[in-house]
Amino acid sequence: DPKRTIVRTVGPSDPHFLADVEMVKSTDFTLVMVPKLLGSVPEELDGLNIIAMIETPQAATSIPQIAADPKVVGMFWGAEDLTHLLGGTHSRFLGDESNEGSYRDTMRLTRALMHLHAAANGKFTIDAIHADFHDEEGLYLEAVDAARTGFAGTACIHPKQIEIVRRAYRPEANQLEWAKKVVEEAENHPGAFKLDGQMIDAPLISQARMVISRQPA
Repeated sequence: DPKRTIVRTVGPSDPHFLADVEMVKSTDFTLVMVPKLLGSVPEELDGLNIIAMIETPQAATSIPQIAADPKVVGMFWGAEDLTHLLGGTHSRFLGDESNEGSYRDTMRLTRALMHLHAAANGKFTIDAIHADFHDEEGLYLEAVDAARTGFAGTACIHPKQIEIVRRAYRPEANQLEWAKKVVEEAENHPGAFKLDGQMIDAPLISQARMVISRQPA
């Protein structure tokens, strides 16, 4: 289904890139994920809707320009390729370091900058994979953070991760109850108001509506 399918090509520096693009353009598929972008989105992708993968130093330092490109509809970052291209060996802190399991500073910076610039340009963001598919708790907590930060989704590398990510993006019962109360009360207040000891204003009302939008249909 072209409306639900993302086609992934090879990267622009791959000798088969143009053949991939021509193949996609010969079909009804229009949403394309492009890995290993460098400093810009190739003109050959004109006419397609691009999910730009930020996983090279060149792309990471060109996030503002990539996010502003009209061909780009979404952005997705990759920690492992970026770490390799930076000359690193591990994207996350190891057991002999503090903050075990957390991303290193360069990774967190890339993630944050991508999310900020994508939002500033009206594009959605997808969070990176959690490579250790046996670490269900780590994946869940990371996906919860992504959902609450505003990512549209978290990529999975293994089928067993799908339901964990879906659960992380669903609002918990207490969150949903709070959100519904906020939206209901907002109908009766043109400005800020107090609810259960908390001052509620426009940003919190918007957050409440976002929580409600994440509940399954």
